[in-house]
Amino acid sequence: MQRKYAVFILLALALLGAGVFGVWKYMHPGLPDGIAMANGRLEAEQVQVAAKYPGRVEKVLVEEGDLVTAGQVVARMDTRDVLAQLSEAQAQLLSAQSAEGEAQSALKAREADRLLAQQELSRISRLHKKGFASSQLLDKSRASMNTAEAMYQSAQATLRRSIAGIDAAQATIKRVQAMLDDSTLVAPRSGRVQYKLIQSGEVVAAGTPVVTLLDLSDVYMTIFLPAADAGTLAIGDEARLILDPIPQYVVPANITFVAEDAQFTPKAVETQDEREKLMFRVKLTINAKLLSQWESRVKTGVRGVGYVRVKRDTPWPPDLAVKLPASANDNAGN
Repeated sequence: MQRKYAVFILLALALLGAGVFGVWKYMHPGLPDGIAMANGRLEAEQVQVAAKYPGRVEKVLVEEGDLVTAGQVVARMDTRDVLAQLSEAQAQLLSAQSAEGEAQSALKAREADRLLAQQELSRISRLHKKGFASSQLLDKSRASMNTAEAMYQSAQATLRRSIAGIDAAQATIKRVQAMLDDSTLVAPRSGRVQYKLIQSGEVVAAGTPVVTLLDLSDVYMTIFLPAADAGTLAIGDEARLILDPIPQYVVPANITFVAEDAQFTPKAVETQDEREKLMFRVKLTINAKLLSQWESRVKTGVRGVGYVRVKRDTPWPPDLAVKLPASANDNAGN
């Protein structure tokens, strides 16, 4: 009796297993010939917002997870030292401009003296030729002319130096103004704050990252395919993504990169047996306009499966037809 009962239980379990397997097969039909798949996860380009010059961070204006737009201020540096440098450069400019005015006046005076000396020398020369002026007087007139010419040349040099001083002061002002502008750290692209690396009040060196942004306009999945599949792909080909948290949706993508050199696939993506094969990295990028509609919902690190057509004439099966949430507020998109 116990044997019959045990056999009955085994048959029941076998039937149950067959039923479960049948349901699984129905929910996960095999891929048609011409379509390849591989596991991957969503990634996005990271952008570092860094301090260009050393100094104290006055205030970090964003928190991790915040969405920012291109040009938005994310942090401000302490600018007291820079403002002092700017005031000094502006004072130097005023001094150089004043020196230029004095040099211009001095040059005009020296030019008048030179003209008078030229006229005097010309008159004495004519008188000397007619015998009405002595050679001594002519030599004295020539000496006066030479002195006036030297003073005129010196005045010109002084004017050139004052103009150069103005140029130098203006260049210093531009440089310091650029430092002042760079003391306001702005987001170079729209995206989400992934890491807040520096707190308000900290002193940082030049080039120190303050905030790390994720560029949500460039979100992609990296998959690895064998040479036989990767070799048939072309940049721009269509792809499909199914993400683990929202398996009921099929996200369209495009192939934007296919590696030229083979490599081992990462341990986190494939099985041990598959890692023993050389694979090619393929990048599947989601359209930026599509991403903008669900910007607040996009999350990197989400795992899923990427599908590509290794035969271009292969139609997408119904279960890989594009299917997206009706709106960004769709709860299924969380």
